[in-house]
Amino acid sequence: MIAGVTNYLSQHPSIVAFRWSHTQSWGSTWSFLVTSIAFYLIVSVMTHLFLCLLVRRGKPVSLGPIPALHSLMMSVVSAIIFAGILLSTAAEIKETRWFWRRTKTPFQWLLCFPLGTRPSGRVFFWSYIFYLSRFLHMFRTIFSIFKTRKLTFFHLFNNSILTIMSFIWLEFSQSFQVLAILFTTLVYSAVYGYRFWTAIGLRSACFPFVLNCQIVLLSCNLVCHIGVLTLHFMKGGCNGIGAWVLNSVLNGVILLLFLKFYVQSRRKKFGRNGEIGKDKDL
Repeated sequence: MIAGVTNYLSQHPSIVAFRWSHTQSWGSTWSFLVTSIAFYLIVSVMTHLFLCLLVRRGKPVSLGPIPALHSLMMSVVSAIIFAGILLSTAAEIKETRWFWRRTKTPFQWLLCFPLGTRPSGRVFFWSYIFYLSRFLHMFRTIFSIFKTRKLTFFHLFNNSILTIMSFIWLEFSQSFQVLAILFTTLVYSAVYGYRFWTAIGLRSACFPFVLNCQIVLLSCNLVCHIGVLTLHFMKGGCNGIGAWVLNSVLNGVILLLFLKFYVQSRRKKFGRNGEIGKDKDL
C-alpha cells in the first residue's frame, strides 16, 4: 500500500510530465490572479457590510458545520500536498543529482535551484496544487466575518499576498519554494486539524496553539531566506532570485503585521484578565 501511495503521489504520469503553462494550467495567467484577488477582496468587504446592515452589531452568525468541515478538508488537503511534495522532492533529487552534485548538497538544492531551472516536473506540480489550495484558504476570511463580525486588514493582506507569492514561485521557478511549501503545509495540516478538533466540541489546548504555529512557521521562513541569500553569493547564483527578493519583502511586511497583531492581542488579554487566553482567529 505504501508503494502504491508513493507511486501515485510522485510517479503518476500527470505529475512527472507537469509543465507550468499559461495555456495549459488553469489559473496560470496574471489576469486570472489579479481578477481572483480583486473578487476575494470585494466579496469579503461586501459580506461584512451586508452583515452590518442586517444583523445587530457584534452578534455572531452561525454557519453550522460548514467551518468545521472546511477545516477538516483543508487539513487533509495540506497533508496530501506535504506528502506529495516530500516524496516528489526525494525522487527529483535522486534523478537530477548528477547534474548539480558537484556544487550543491541536497539541502542546498532545496534552498537554491540551479540557474535555468524550468517550472516543470514533480516538485512544480505540487507547487501548482499548493497555489490552487490558496483559493480554498480564502473561505476562512468569510467564516471569520460571520463568527467575529470583524474584517481585519491582516486577514485580507495575508491571504492576498500568500496567493501572489505562490503564483510567483511557479512563474519564475523561484528558489526556496520546496521548503516553504513543506513547512507551510505541515503547519496548516496541524492548525486546521486543531480547528476541526475544537469546532466539534473537543477540548482546546491550554496554550495559544494557532499563534505558536504561526510563529514557528515565520521563524523557519526567516532562517531559510537567510540561507538562500548566503547560497546565492557563495554558489554562483540561485534561480528566480529577483522573485525571491520580492518574496522576501512581502514576507517581511507579513511578519511586521503579524508581530503588531500578536502584541496587540496579548496586551488586550493581559489587560482584561492578567493571563494569556485562547487563540485569536488568524
